[in-house]
Amino acid sequence: MTIVAFDFDGTLSDSEMTVLLGDQYGVADEMDEITERAMNDEIEYAESLRSRAALLEDLPDEKVKAAFDEVRLREDAAETIRRLNEAGIYTAILTGGFERGVAAALSREGVAVDEIVANRLPVEDDVLTGAAEGPLIEGTKDDALATLAERQDVEMDDTIAVGDGANDLPMLEVAGLSVGFEPKAAVEPSCEVVVESFAELQTVLEDEEVLPREQ
Repeated sequence: MTIVAFDFDGTLSDSEMTVLLGDQYGVADEMDEITERAMNDEIEYAESLRSRAALLEDLPDEKVKAAFDEVRLREDAAETIRRLNEAGIYTAILTGGFERGVAAALSREGVAVDEIVANRLPVEDDVLTGAAEGPLIEGTKDDALATLAERQDVEMDDTIAVGDGANDLPMLEVAGLSVGFEPKAAVEPSCEVVVESFAELQTVLEDEEVLPREQ
């Protein structure tokens, strides 16, 4: 068996969830600045996520839902997931973003993955608390990928990681094949393969004999 693990924001999706949430609250520019610094490895991801979540304190949950409803998969991303599923490949999304947004985007396209490892924004009295919870705040994606591999009895050499930002570096560095999707400058040196579209990624996966070639 092979595991293919995707980052979400900036990889499977060109949406940035915290910025969409920030749009609902008028703090998108501040969100974007913090996100960019984190993706370029200028500040720790945990610090950046907590800073962004704090900006969202008291955002009504109905506006949270409206933001997550705007999350979209990139062109051909759904087809890539569908082909991997049909080929019997174990698919996972490992993201510092939020499970509700990931689930909304996948549902809209009618696709599913085998596992989502993501964070959450707690809601109390129908508003965000300003906190963030989940396994990928302090936890890192290399540990998450290793846990998946152990659970599925898959060697790390048989894992493929696809990501773009600094918080993807841990899983890119331990995966059997590291694929950068339009990777940031600080990330590209750690990528064995770089792609700019999901059509291109499908070709890579065909070359690696993970996907059967389309007739």
